Amino acid sequence: MGWKTLDDMELAGKRVLVRVDINVPVEDGRVTDSTRIDRIIPTIKDILAGGGVPILLAHFGRPKGQPVPDMSLRVTLPTLEAALGQPVTFVERPDVEALKALPAGSVVLIENTRFAAGEEANDPAMAQFLASLGDIFCNDAFSAAHRAHASTTGVAQLLPSCAGRLMQAELSALEGALSHPKRPVGAVVGGAKVSTKIALLENLVGKLDVLVIGGGMANTFLAAQGAQLGASLQEPDFIDTANAIMTQAAATGCRILLPFDGLVAREFKAGAPHEVVALGPDTVLADDQMVLDAGPDSVKAVSAAFADLKTLIWNGPMGAFEIAPFDQATNAAAADAARHTRAGTLVSVAGGGDTVAALNQAGASEDFTYISTAGGAFLEWMEGKELPGVAALSS
Repeated sequence: MGWKTLDDMELAGKRVLVRVDINVPVEDGRVTDSTRIDRIIPTIKDILAGGGVPILLAHFGRPKGQPVPDMSLRVTLPTLEAALGQPVTFVERPDVEALKALPAGSVVLIENTRFAAGEEANDPAMAQFLASLGDIFCNDAFSAAHRAHASTTGVAQLLPSCAGRLMQAELSALEGALSHPKRPVGAVVGGAKVSTKIALLENLVGKLDVLVIGGGMANTFLAAQGAQLGASLQEPDFIDTANAIMTQAAATGCRILLPFDGLVAREFKAGAPHEVVALGPDTVLADDQMVLDAGPDSVKAVSAAFADLKTLIWNGPMGAFEIAPFDQATNAAAADAARHTRAGTLVSVAGGGDTVAALNQAGASEDFTYISTAGGAFLEWMEGKELPGVAALSS
């Protein structure tokens, strides 16, 4: 762990620039999901408790380097103040002397960093300007750590820097799950396409004991073994990739668990008539049939694999979880992972947009050890890539 935390910094009397992610959903001028705002509150409160003045830097939407009124962070202010329990000063154009004059106990939110063209370009001049606004830089936005922007990497190289509480929790969870896991370690990787997760799969098979592949991407692996899956979602152009990943897994001792039965229907809609069909190299479905979920025997096999694991990483659903009855495998496996986690026998870490939605729907989220809302940064970390925002904290 080459990065510092707030506990390593002298905060009293210091202006602390805090990069946060409050890029929250908004409808009709109101925040509809405050999760990302709620998660930064511990960092803000710890800085205040240490005698520092938190000055929040954040982006909102994709304004492409120019002011866009509909993408102003001002819309987040009421929700931020409610979550924090105190007023927050909103600043459109930060002034160094004005920030220096702030009384203790103040909290400041600066307008959308992406209104400035230099932000996404990581312009040294913008990084220098941001650095002039504070004495310490604290990055609490792991979800933006895969971006080399002025407010994530540039300023970190100019000020004493540390990770905020959310970033600290995220890095600790991910390092514990992948870098130094308790073994045996397994993963569930699902979703629609192999093509979007090649790097993830290639990295994981060299580190895991068991890899459960689900969702539409499992169909491509089954097709690589010879299955003819009719109208099922699959990627013929990536059959060679699937075969290469299976070969790599065999060489590294990673057991790949594919569904060997599935829920098959002729239309993709809630409550569609369906049947359980055995899946394997010899499977031949009709041209209008499609596999939409793993079957009950496959779920039992996944459950048995979970019982032996000490660490589980989860990314992506095991079927078309958005519509019943094709949410059964995801719901059952999530509930099982949650049960082992509650019992203290499993460390479970999950992340990715569809993953969070699927685990929430299954009612399993609260029991997982850690759920990341970081999206792209979570995937890039799992792919083994260096994240610029994290690397800057270690430099």
